[in-house]
Amino acid sequence: MADLLLPQELRILVAVAETGGFSAAAAALGLTQSAVSHAVRGAEAKVGAVLFERGRTGARPTPAGERAAAHARRILRLYEVMGEEVRGAGRDASGGDAVEGVLRIAAFRSAALHLLPPALERLAARHPGIRPEVRVVRELGAGTAGEVAAGRADLGIATLGGSPELPPGLLGGVLVEEAYALVHPAGHPDPRALPLLDWDENCGSHTRDWWRAQDWIPRATVKAGDDGMVLTMVGRGLGMAILPELSLREAAPGVEITDLGPLRPVRKVGYVTTPESAASRTVRALIRELRSGKG
Repeated sequence: MADLLLPQELRILVAVAETGGFSAAAAALGLTQSAVSHAVRGAEAKVGAVLFERGRTGARPTPAGERAAAHARRILRLYEVMGEEVRGAGRDASGGDAVEGVLRIAAFRSAALHLLPPALERLAARHPGIRPEVRVVRELGAGTAGEVAAGRADLGIATLGGSPELPPGLLGGVLVEEAYALVHPAGHPDPRALPLLDWDENCGSHTRDWWRAQDWIPRATVKAGDDGMVLTMVGRGLGMAILPELSLREAAPGVEITDLGPLRPVRKVGYVTTPESAASRTVRALIRELRSGKG
């Protein structure tokens, strides 16, 4: 058992990874730099790998360090959840509300605006002791699932069924399937002839085959920061776009929505979590509320 990392060592690894240096981590934790350096060296000896690349500008996690920091965050979160769950079990025995504690959520923009709030409203009514912390994360690269895998979120609202697949060890479930539609300035006589407006998060791998098969879709001439900006530009008459249903809930009166037909692309949106978080009362409670709002 001598090779197990202690909770304080885990906290130090996370602090160094997140602050980018031993001095900054020491300041954040109220320790000396030498104590942080000693703890990191000890942790590296225990796991048998170099966890940080040291340099004059700070310390950067190696691939092994990134993995270690992700596991450390998840283990430390389990310590927190253990306290919440044990206190909840005690209230169960006395007939109180057993579900409380911090619930960290990562969601992409349109899900955070339209899918999550009704579920959080129901959750607050049913379990006022749960304290949600919501972060909006761009659905690029690792996206919201990556936040869960890295231990920065207990649950993520993510697009599912694309590439890359979910990181190993995560669980997920589909909440909604949303169709894409053509959006264009209202009343335009030939919207398909307009320039294409797009944004980086659009058109995941699950819709690319459909996009490639459409000879009428031009290369995007304008890239916007997000889907809300795309809708604003469409309303100004600057072009047309192809957007999923969640994004279309923000459509202004000057925007017209046209169905793309029975073969239109469909995107799956769901939740992603870890096996340990899936067993916690707070995450289970949120999943129930998300599922109760399906459709």
